[in-house]
Amino acid sequence: MPELMPPYWLIRIAVAAVWLYEGLWCKLLRGEPREFEVVKAVPRYGPRFGVPFLMTLGVVEVSLAVWVLSGAAPLVCVIVQTVLLVSLNANGLVWARHVIHDPRGMLVKNFAFLVLAWVSASLPAGTGP
Repeated sequence: MPELMPPYWLIRIAVAAVWLYEGLWCKLLRGEPREFEVVKAVPRYGPRFGVPFLMTLGVVEVSLAVWVLSGAAPLVCVIVQTVLLVSLNANGLVWARHVIHDPRGMLVKNFAFLVLAWVSASLPAGTGP
């Protein structure tokens, strides 16, 4: 039976590309204005700290992209990714569910993404791009 698994480097690039898109395009370059609406929905803190929070989060997400590509400490990396994404999703649902276009879809897509991130973390060492 032929190997159906994509090349390891492609799996890592796919995970890193999501973090790069979310961090660089959506936040740092402000390509996705709805994300600003989500953080502004947090009572008391959102309007005041929303923009600086998203800028910081954008830097963190770009850093995660680099970390994923490096293949360094993959277990720690995927745990950080999981904690971050679950925290962001939970807070988004608590504070800004009314602003999120498709909350159920967001959860399904992020679940699938985290599965891919865990697959990436389980790849043998030295199989980066």
